[in-house]
Amino acid sequence: MFEPHVGRVFQNRFSTQYRCYSVSMLAGPNDRSDVEKGGKIIMPPSALDQLSRLNITYPMLFKLTNKNSDRMTHCGVLEFVADEGICYLPHWMMQNLLLEEGGLVQVESVNLMVATYSKFQPQSPDFLDITNPKAVLENALRNFACLTKGDVIAINYNEKIYELRVMETKPDKAVSIIECDMNAFTGSGNRLDGKKKGIEPSPAPLDPSDIKRGIPNYDFKIGRITFIRNSRQQSRKTETDDTAINFIAFSGEGQSLRKKGRKP
Repeated sequence: MFEPHVGRVFQNRFSTQYRCYSVSMLAGPNDRSDVEKGGKIIMPPSALDQLSRLNITYPMLFKLTNKNSDRMTHCGVLEFVADEGICYLPHWMMQNLLLEEGGLVQVESVNLMVATYSKFQPQSPDFLDITNPKAVLENALRNFACLTKGDVIAINYNEKIYELRVMETKPDKAVSIIECDMNAFTGSGNRLDGKKKGIEPSPAPLDPSDIKRGIPNYDFKIGRITFIRNSRQQSRKTETDDTAINFIAFSGEGQSLRKKGRKP
């Protein structure tokens, strides 16, 4: 008879099968919606007992495999409070593995290289409407332990779920992103409606000749503040100024519309 909670050891490697359920099926009064916001699972206490007996490298990372569909991904562990023989996964992770509620998943401990680069593709143009999508993504990835090329992860921002496909990871197809210096979401995004939206380009450096400098106040004295408004540079007097015609406005006598005459 199959016992899903019994693990096997292959060269200090944890490997067992569990029946998996989404976090919404987790019994208890506490809301565990935080699990949906990341890439970590909840395992039973027996898993912690077996892992503690092995020479497991920290942080604990696992490879999840659905043998029926030959789909796999990688994850970390958040807690060891699940019922025996059961593990709880984020909904997006079950979708990647093509698992239904109560399906069997193979869980194996793995060592992953630390990420140096990752590339994501938003599955909706709405993500590019965020003021700073790169900062939002980097903040959301703090709840993830690793990334797998080809996965479609889900992040929560302003009470809205955004899906992003992991297009590329370096130096391997699966990498650890715990305490790493990783270049994420590089380049600009392409919207489905043709509009350009993405990371703002760096401004071009100014040429020294383009910088306009003000006119110094040579009459400046310490302790005195002078306010100059709408000041214009006085043009130098030229020789033509002496020959200029002096114009006097409104010269001459005015004319009345009523004809002058004797008083009646």
